[in-house]
Amino acid sequence: MSDQVLLLIPSDPTYRPAVDDANRACDLLQSFLPKADEVTVAFKDGVEFFDPGENWSGVACAACGADAEAWWFDAMDAASQAQFYDLMVTAPCCGVRVSLNDLRYAWPAAFGCFALEAVNPSENELTAEQMGELQKVIGHSLRAVWARV
Repeated sequence: MSDQVLLLIPSDPTYRPAVDDANRACDLLQSFLPKADEVTVAFKDGVEFFDPGENWSGVACAACGADAEAWWFDAMDAASQAQFYDLMVTAPCCGVRVSLNDLRYAWPAAFGCFALEAVNPSENELTAEQMGELQKVIGHSLRAVWARV
């Protein structure tokens, strides 16, 4: 049986909140998702790709909307060589410079070095008000990634 994991990642891949703010946000998320199996904070050593796991169903160019899977793997490999600190690529489909973080992932995905994680929350999504409260505590806008692992 697989788990559903809600990941909340700052929209800026290099943003790290203060530890106290991260812990307050974790407590707040726990209060919003009291039936979750676990709610934790994850500080990563560097920028990582947070993908939707088994929910993966493709990626499109942020500039022109063309299917990007044919070139995405090579772009990811090149970006990983720089520990994902440079996410800018020239999309072969249209020649426009785009960020891997801004591509149109069919199931949302994001890059970051920090995440709030809730395992098996019973709620399917947070309200706009709840996201606003979390963003205020973290000090940055957040992206939600639903991963099936």
